[in-house]
Amino acid sequence: MNILQNNYASIERMRQQLGTGKQVLPKADNKVETKNSSTSFAQVLQQKEQETTAKSSLHFSKHANERLASRQISLSMEQVQRLENSADRAREKGIQESLIMVDSLAFIVNVKNNTVITAVNDVKDAVFTNIDGAVIG
Repeated sequence: MNILQNNYASIERMRQQLGTGKQVLPKADNKVETKNSSTSFAQVLQQKEQETTAKSSLHFSKHANERLASRQISLSMEQVQRLENSADRAREKGIQESLIMVDSLAFIVNVKNNTVITAVNDVKDAVFTNIDGAVIG
């Protein structure tokens, strides 16, 4: 393959490679190698959608599970859904560490990692630190 001075292949050559389902991969020595592409766009899109769906549900940290058990907090499916919706709202606002209130329960959620860090059921005189936003769900 002819490589031009700016390290890019000719447009015609790129069209030929793309038309035959090949990818162009630059190598460290500025040579270009081709590789057959076996994954379709639809497959990549489906995989990304599955990854996004898996990321959207909240996970409870070991600490949070211990707090739920020790404080005898049980969550209904409706409360869990409201907690997830509140975490999504916090994400939309750019909050990374959020206090989320659901009924009389308080949760500290790492929004970036979709992880509930801790849970509190007695919020009277409670102090919450290391948060950058709060959502009432």
